[in-house]
Amino acid sequence: MYKQPTIFQTAAAMAQHAGQRQALTAQNVANSDTPGYRAKVMPSFADSYGEAVPFEMNRTRVAHLANPANSYLISLSNTEPSPNGNAVSVEEEMFRAVEISREHNRALAIYRHGLTVLRTAIGRG
Repeated sequence: MYKQPTIFQTAAAMAQHAGQRQALTAQNVANSDTPGYRAKVMPSFADSYGEAVPFEMNRTRVAHLANPANSYLISLSNTEPSPNGNAVSVEEEMFRAVEISREHNRALAIYRHGLTVLRTAIGRG
C-alpha cells in the first residue's frame, strides 16, 4: 500500500555512500606513515550510480546474488609512492574529505527538501 518515495531512498543511499567514502579516507590518513601502504579510493556517488544496474534481480535468499549496485568499487590511488613505499598524499586526502563532506551535505539537503514537499502536499508546510 504505502511505498517510500524514491527521493528518500536516493538521499539515504547518497549519505551512506558518503559515509563509506569518508571512512576510507580516514583509513588512508591513519596509515599515511605505514610503509608500503597504498591509498584506497572509492568513486563518487554519481559515478557509482551511473554504473548501477537499472533493475534488481529476484532473490530467494538475502545472500544469494547480491545486488551489484550496492557494492562499491574500491581501487588503489595512483599517487607516487615515497621511498618507504607509502602512497598516501595527505593533501589529496584533505581535498577528498572536503568533496565527500559536500556530497553528504547535498544528500541531507535533498532529504530536507523532500520532507518540505511532503509537508506542503499534506497541508502542514
